[in-house]
Amino acid sequence: MAVDVNGTVAAGWEPVREEFESFVAAEGISPEAQLAVHHRGRRVVDLWAGEDTGADTLSGIFSVTKGAAHLVVALLAQDGALDLDRPVRAYWPEFTGGGKERLTVRQLVAHQAGLINVDEGFGYEEMADDALIAARLAGQRPYWEPGTAYGYHAFVIGALTGEVVRRATGRRLQEVYEERIRAPFGLDLYMGLPEALGERWRPVLEMAPTPEQLAASAGEPAPPELLAVAFNFHRDPPMDLVAFANHPRVRALGPASGGGIGSARGVAGMYAAAISGLAGRPALLSPATAAEVARPHGAELGPDRVTADGDHFALGFERQPAVGPAAFGHQGASGGLGFADPETGVAYGYTRRRFAHPGGAAAENGPLTAAVLKAAREA
Repeated sequence: MAVDVNGTVAAGWEPVREEFESFVAAEGISPEAQLAVHHRGRRVVDLWAGEDTGADTLSGIFSVTKGAAHLVVALLAQDGALDLDRPVRAYWPEFTGGGKERLTVRQLVAHQAGLINVDEGFGYEEMADDALIAARLAGQRPYWEPGTAYGYHAFVIGALTGEVVRRATGRRLQEVYEERIRAPFGLDLYMGLPEALGERWRPVLEMAPTPEQLAASAGEPAPPELLAVAFNFHRDPPMDLVAFANHPRVRALGPASGGGIGSARGVAGMYAAAISGLAGRPALLSPATAAEVARPHGAELGPDRVTADGDHFALGFERQPAVGPAAFGHQGASGGLGFADPETGVAYGYTRRRFAHPGGAAAENGPLTAAVLKAAREA
């Protein structure tokens, strides 16, 4: 099935369009994808492909949302409103037991709390409510001694850090994001989609693996225990990620771990605002803060207890070693990716509504990123 690629690229960025067109042509089914790139604050790539996906289509971006959430944390730390090296309990007195009382905010943000879920898991309605998640986790027994290991807190990290933000500022993380980041820069990336924008929303679609992909994954073992717990697969029935992203309560409340709604333009614009400035406004992050959020956190504690990955966490963000040592960002379950690279001035946003197989940052991000970085270095 032929799928048209629409949009524009700036002069010198044509190879990025060619790479995007090549991926779409080879996909076999419409990925319903968007790609946007800023270079030193100027948008140089603005592409989309799909039967029901346009330039301004909004959809669930899963854990790409974590980049927005932790940009809030970075801003508050930069302002002095949040001390990353204070114990969490200094802000959140109920956060005690099982070693939690010794955990610092920095360790919490770096996925070291051991609070990857509650034992019984959460339902969809509950997963939309960060305040409820935080209250339940405050009394949860950690799955490892806090601060001694790290593991991906897939669906709860935003609730945990968000509760610290609320205690420190008196404002919900989503409110701080709206006031300090989204609204001033006019970003199409929301944690809580306004009803007035509902007509632009389109659902995340189930993955459509090829026969070869199905054959390769046949007989794969069930996920390890901690991975199942972190992704809420230990419930009966297990969590359906597509159903989560499309749930109206998730869309309305915008849970900070994975409930954001946005476009590639919004994701790239947010990272451009962070490192370069946008819309006539200066960069949100100082060079020192940008360097700090990209710095490895917990490398000596690895590998990840949940995913078994090697050292990949920065300060709430994921490191982007394929991009460069200064880069930081976050992937999303359906295949999306957003990142900033202060060294090249690149801010990258990729979304896809068609869930990529097998999940996580889709394979096409590799060649797309390579083409983007090459164009940036030659610009």
